[in-house]
Amino acid sequence: MIGESTPAPRGRAWRAVARCVGTSLVMLLRREVHFPRGNVGRVLRFADGGSARVYRETTVSRGAAAEPCVLVVAFKLRLVRGAAHRLFEAESLLNTPLFVGFPGYVSKLWCAHDAFGVYRGFYEWDGPQRAQDYASALWRVLELVSVPGSIRYQVLPGLHRDDVLADPALMQTPRTPDDAWWVLVAAA
Repeated sequence: MIGESTPAPRGRAWRAVARCVGTSLVMLLRREVHFPRGNVGRVLRFADGGSARVYRETTVSRGAAAEPCVLVVAFKLRLVRGAAHRLFEAESLLNTPLFVGFPGYVSKLWCAHDAFGVYRGFYEWDGPQRAQDYASALWRVLELVSVPGSIRYQVLPGLHRDDVLADPALMQTPRTPDDAWWVLVAAA
């Protein structure tokens, strides 16, 4: 595991996001961004008792990760209740350029809000430091729309996302109950 969830300094984060958007637009034009349906509809259960339906998957045309890692990101949206969650799920497709162009991005499962109102992203990344850099920059985007104090991320080096989906026991046991939010216990 890599360090605590912390945001990048604002200037550095927004420069990284701007570079990412430029790269993402080129990738979209080259048709290097894909939306496979194989994992859509799966339900992921986490050790904190939350469970979330996968409503989208986004992948890019890259080779296998040389330094695979799983990244789990969680947050609660401000002012989104009831049917507005479905609207967010549809609108969130527009957020694709904010992440696919980051160095090392491989794939993301978009997880709908759970009973606690928590949204999660369940990613595979090539390079734990790259995942950390992305997540700390993403924080600055998420803080604009999220409940203060709700943004968290965890980088888990050495794991392929699909291996974890097939065998959640590959994830480490949480150190404390507060760490349980990122630990996958089942994927159906």
